Amino acid sequence: MQLTFDAVIKAQTFSWVLELQMYCNIIACLVTVAGLFISGEWKGITAEFEGYKTGKTSYILTLIGTAVGWQVFFIGLVSLLSLISSLFANVISTLALPLVPVFAVIFFHDGMNGVKVLAMLIAIWGFLSYIYQHYLDDSKAKKVEEDSRKEINQFASLP
Repeated sequence: MQLTFDAVIKAQTFSWVLELQMYCNIIACLVTVAGLFISGEWKGITAEFEGYKTGKTSYILTLIGTAVGWQVFFIGLVSLLSLISSLFANVISTLALPLVPVFAVIFFHDGMNGVKVLAMLIAIWGFLSYIYQHYLDDSKAKKVEEDSRKEINQFASLP
């Protein structure tokens, strides 16, 4: 995304953030709708709607809430990317992954099963790996800088 802003768009304004988000969503929507019809899953939408445990209104509100939530998340993420840096946006999105199952348990009273625990542990592991790799890269850069400083000082002290 940052490459798109820097190389293709050559601007990082909020209107471009919204426009890029819109284009990504249109493509995702088209691919999802095509997959829905190709697989034949569209036939089960009415049964799913009718059989939703907490009612039709709750089903519609859940769909709307999910759509709005994802839009807010992605606009915020692309905004972070365009205004701050891709590194910070990646850290925030990676940090948010393990929080999703926790919020599902707290707000939706969803059960915490083995799959959710495993997904949460993998997400935490990914986040820690990301931070550790950043630490290693930073340490390596500092060492290279320190070595070049020593070489410059060594050459400066020659007669």
